[in-house]
Amino acid sequence: MAELRFSYGVMSAGKSTLALQVEHTWSAAGRVGVLLTSNDRGGAGRITSRLGLDRPAVEVGPDTDLDRVLRTSVPDRGFVVADEVQFYAPEQIDAMARAVDERDVEVACFGLLTDFRTALFPGSARLVELADVLVPLPLPVTCWCGRPARVNARLVDGVVVHEGEQVLLGDTAPLGPEALDQEAFGPEVHYQVLCRKHWAAKRTTRGWGTV
Repeated sequence: MAELRFSYGVMSAGKSTLALQVEHTWSAAGRVGVLLTSNDRGGAGRITSRLGLDRPAVEVGPDTDLDRVLRTSVPDRGFVVADEVQFYAPEQIDAMARAVDERDVEVACFGLLTDFRTALFPGSARLVELADVLVPLPLPVTCWCGRPARVNARLVDGVVVHEGEQVLLGDTAPLGPEALDQEAFGPEVHYQVLCRKHWAAKRTTRGWGTV
């Protein structure tokens, strides 16, 4: 029986790597399906992992009619591997659930559970409500202090922030000669996994007091 599965974890937990492995395994078994992604670090229409894996995928944007995409790209009893599902709209999650229930399509979703403020992403929240199986990824990811990493902290010009728009792609620092004129490009935005304690304290390194 087909299921809607949601595998989640913080950054560097291996979500995209596992998504590509699942797609490879199902395709090798002769099943037909589709890869989906949204706002991948490698650019639109790609799933990339930090291990260097890279595959083309269907880009899911805010206005993507996922019911139509799945009807035209995935046969009955096929599969969907959806990466970066935290960026999907709740109604797009509903579309994947309908594919499971009405056409026996196997759906494996991968993504972050919470944002830099520790709030649930709308897409992830809908998956928590609907998924048949919730799978916390087992790869241990730690804060710089050694504690389990719980938060995908946002750093703006090197400082942890707790407020701002929910979706803001990181690693936006300019490269090369352009970096000399940083003001023309705006602030540098990066992300770092932190434990809850050091996210709350806005500490990204050892520096003062006790850990």
